[in-house]
Amino acid sequence: MPEKYIEKILRARVYDVAIETPLDFAPSLSERLGNTILLKREDLQSVFSFKLRGAYNKMSLLDASARQQGVIAASAGNHAQGVALAAKRLGINALIVMPTTAPEIKIKSVRAMGADIELFGDSYSEAYTHAQQLAQVSKRAFIHPYDDPDVIAGQGTVAMEILRQQTAELDAIFVPVGGGGLLAGIAVYVKFVRPDIKIIGVEPDDADCLNRALQAGSRVVLEQVGLFADGVAVKQVGAEPFRLAQRYVDEVITVTTDEICAAIKDIFDDTRSIAEPAGALAIAGLKKYVGREKLVGKTLVAIDSGANINFDRLRYVAERAQVGEHREILLAVSIPEVPGSFLAFCRLLGGRSITEFNYRYFDAAMAHVFVGISSSGLESDRATIIEHLNGHGFAVTDMTTNELAKEHIRYMVGGHAPCELHEFVYSIEFPERPGALLKFLIELGGRWNISLFHYRNHGAAFGKVLMGVQMPVTEQAAFQACLDGLGFLYQEETANLAYRLFSGGMS
Repeated sequence: MPEKYIEKILRARVYDVAIETPLDFAPSLSERLGNTILLKREDLQSVFSFKLRGAYNKMSLLDASARQQGVIAASAGNHAQGVALAAKRLGINALIVMPTTAPEIKIKSVRAMGADIELFGDSYSEAYTHAQQLAQVSKRAFIHPYDDPDVIAGQGTVAMEILRQQTAELDAIFVPVGGGGLLAGIAVYVKFVRPDIKIIGVEPDDADCLNRALQAGSRVVLEQVGLFADGVAVKQVGAEPFRLAQRYVDEVITVTTDEICAAIKDIFDDTRSIAEPAGALAIAGLKKYVGREKLVGKTLVAIDSGANINFDRLRYVAERAQVGEHREILLAVSIPEVPGSFLAFCRLLGGRSITEFNYRYFDAAMAHVFVGISSSGLESDRATIIEHLNGHGFAVTDMTTNELAKEHIRYMVGGHAPCELHEFVYSIEFPERPGALLKFLIELGGRWNISLFHYRNHGAAFGKVLMGVQMPVTEQAAFQACLDGLGFLYQEETANLAYRLFSGGMS
């Protein structure tokens, strides 16, 4: 019954440590979308995330014996900071198990609050399993980040504040989803008090555990999850959040990495604050929903859930934001290798700004150019540009959604080999920790010759490499077995058109 949760939310002791965060009007975004957009600023909490609400509420309810034993938690960062702060305020010893790939900014914050830290595993799932094992041995109370009624109730206080702050028209609330605790707490409270308001969860398209569970009718375990939005990189939604979502959540929307980056920029433009990827997730979903439903004149709330982002990730965010808001189009264009061709091409673009132009001489007859072009922001604009260029004899390949082109090839244009190399090309992900790249190369040994290699550090939990390897077809299975043994994610890209146009060997 929802009454149980309503009482828990009303009694939650979150304000011993949390503040009632503002519900801020987003003027630029509201004007652009034609709706009233309000941001619930959970990034303004003392730990820069909503997570301290649920953690403190749970820990404040522990009896004296449990407090004496201490607590343990597993987290990639935000829940860890909530538990650490709660432990400090309540005088409880806390041990936090964090993956080795956790952002340094979050590790330092947890240590500064006096909690003990054990780094274990490359992912939250590995850290979680290890923490549960330690809990059984040490008899510490395990503070779950989302699958606990008291944690859910603590997060539900966000909804209580929203309805108190916005007593007038309110059409929908967009909530980021990882394990589902925040979504569950908000949904159960809002649907009890204001059932007319839509509750919409938002997930990354490469970590959509709730979306797939709702489609299947039962919880599913994702084989892999994307780690860009590390705060919501969860393989399975919590059992209790899923039960509540089935009953109280209207819809779940998934968004791309580029759309998240664009949302980070949107929040910055209106607030001059920088959200972490998970923190901007709700805005990305809100924008997608408004476009799909063609909404005008509605009042919509998005939860800005956190601001714990490593500074060196901002370069990646800035690079992808323009594409994410459809303001940059990436094209591969074939241009005759004759004087005046580039001029004719640029004239066709009219007053549009060229954001990127990469070219190196390779073929005597035809030049392959990688070009970024500014766009109006309308999805239809891309098709118009391509049709215009094709109509004037320029062969165009759209690279805007080609992940290999955006991650690697745009930085490698001109890297054609002078001859056919008989290489196989792979994109590979590996845990971004000290020595990981060296370990990767050592494991490969001298068995295969590396003919292409591109890597850029983006401050993310996992590094991404594009690698070409010279080997006969008969060796490919052995090479892939080596990657499997290392536990790395990989995908063959030899046939990817971006690679063939700009980095492949001469045939």
